[in-house]
Amino acid sequence: MSNDDKLIDFSAERGKRIHDLHDKKLDEMRQAFEQALPLPKGKKSSAKSKPKKR
Repeated sequence: MSNDDKLIDFSAERGKRIHDLHDKKLDEMRQAFEQALPLPKGKKSSAKSKPKKR
C-alpha cells in the first residue's frame, strides 16, 4: 500500500496538542501570579541573611 507514508498516529498528535494546551494554561497562570504578586528583582538574598552574633 502506498498510503502507508501518509498515516497519522492520532494518539501521538493528540498528546502533543494536550501538552500544548497545558503549557498555554500554565503560562497564563504564571502571568496572572506575576501580576498579582510581583517578585522583587535585582536584590540578592543579603537582606535575608542572619545577623552576625556579637
